[in-house]
Amino acid sequence: MVKENERWMEASDVIAMFPTLVWKVQLKSEFHEPMDAKILAVLERMRRDGPESAPGEGWQSEQTLHERDEMQELVSCVKNVAKGVLRSLKTGYDAFEITGCWATVLAKGASHRAHSHPNNFLSGVYYVRTQSGADTINFHDPRTQTAIIRPPVVELTAANTDQVVVSVSSGTLLMFPAYLQHSVDANRSEEERVSISFNIMFSAFTEKLSKPLW
Repeated sequence: MVKENERWMEASDVIAMFPTLVWKVQLKSEFHEPMDAKILAVLERMRRDGPESAPGEGWQSEQTLHERDEMQELVSCVKNVAKGVLRSLKTGYDAFEITGCWATVLAKGASHRAHSHPNNFLSGVYYVRTQSGADTINFHDPRTQTAIIRPPVVELTAANTDQVVVSVSSGTLLMFPAYLQHSVDANRSEEERVSISFNIMFSAFTEKLSKPLW
């Protein structure tokens, strides 16, 4: 508030309401580096018989990577982080399962358009290989009504932006609401950017949670 208001204002505050949270975990290098080597070996075998990705192209794997033995260390990390997220949200039902898990490899110049992951509660991504020029993810404001009036601003801040850029590195694990739109800018490095995405949903949703609340 401006200083001239101090003579008549007893107190002021800004109340943050309905936050959209993104949880960020950095795994220790001595843990994630050998795990990453296993993951890269799996992906190399899966891509061996296919063509190399040309500049500007991306590749995605099957969506059942979480069922592979070589992925169980990552699956364990994802489940531990998800348990913590659900505890922090004070959810009254904590049984969940990974409903999909897949790799995305972006060659030089490749990007990923804005999207969300319907029919899930949480989504996330683990970064296997990043480098300068390929080490960010964009999250987009889910409040569509804010676009109705967008006055020009003199400086971008957390309070007026419609996009937040999060920096990541190899060994970073992010988790966020599945409704939250996200995108990836074009890979500006010479190497491939490798990540593992996943979705999480409550187990037995129709049995336990989908009843009307009224």
